[in-house]
Amino acid sequence: FILRIFLPLPFSTCFIKKQQQDVLGFLEANKIEFEEKDIAANEENRKWMRENVPEDSRPASGNPLPPRLFNDSRYLGDYEAFFEARENNAVYAFLGLTAPPGSKTEAVLGAKLISSSSSTNVNGAVRKNSALYRELQRAKLVICAPAS
Repeated sequence: FILRIFLPLPFSTCFIKKQQQDVLGFLEANKIEFEEKDIAANEENRKWMRENVPEDSRPASGNPLPPRLFNDSRYLGDYEAFFEARENNAVYAFLGLTAPPGSKTEAVLGAKLISSSSSTNVNGAVRKNSALYRELQRAKLVICAPAS
């Protein structure tokens, strides 16, 4: 697999810079290999990113803004989806990776129940229509366990 992150280099705004640093810092701290793709100086990267962000993940007007994450060519999400996954200790599932043994992710996943028939919050965290829920469904993770 190749985890690809499309970024504007150099940073274009403080807001995007913070998001970019947040994603890169997490991946580096957790020793997750990734490939940075500069969209500011490389027109091919910018075009590829824009063409591969699904219609339902594009802004109502304008182009999708970075950072955008892909696993090979499979779109994972934007910063908001990454942040939500991180807050729910589900980044490995979001990235399409197996969580390392003994990680927080393994413990938290055991405490969540994801139900495709529910449209309400599950344990106050995962909503049916949320980006995290879609990513967990895409990863075919269905966890049925009581919260401890």
